[in-house]
Amino acid sequence: MKCPFCGSKKDKVIDSRLSKDGKSIRRRRECLKCKKRCTTHEYVEETNLLVIKKDGRREKFDRNKIIAGIIKACEKRPVGLEKMEEVASSVESLINKNFAKEVKSRDIGEIVIEKLSRLDDVAYVRFASVYRQFKDVNQFMQELKGMLRKR
Repeated sequence: MKCPFCGSKKDKVIDSRLSKDGKSIRRRRECLKCKKRCTTHEYVEETNLLVIKKDGRREKFDRNKIIAGIIKACEKRPVGLEKMEEVASSVESLINKNFAKEVKSRDIGEIVIEKLSRLDDVAYVRFASVYRQFKDVNQFMQELKGMLRKR
């Protein structure tokens, strides 16, 4: 493991724990050179799931894209990184459980939207507006009205 602060390859594991969902191991590490600490997550590599994009292209499933989208939606919101990781893990679990070899990007987006709707209203609307490509304020308002009806 390379230290994200100084680049040293020498570290020690201070603490290891199983994640809440039981699908990863969380490790606290300390760099032996600069003494700074960081957290890493270890996951079992799943089967090679392909994502079918809107234009028909296929690409390998990438969990980091889900995390990046969630982080962007939750920017400046009172949602911790741990909660965002939990959402990403939950999404990934559902995808692996329900899709064998291929999944449409639309299905992934809808799962993320559903999970974010339970986490934070603003993050949900942000993600939905980008994902569903709202063209005007009317589409935005329709989404908000639908969200309010569900409450």
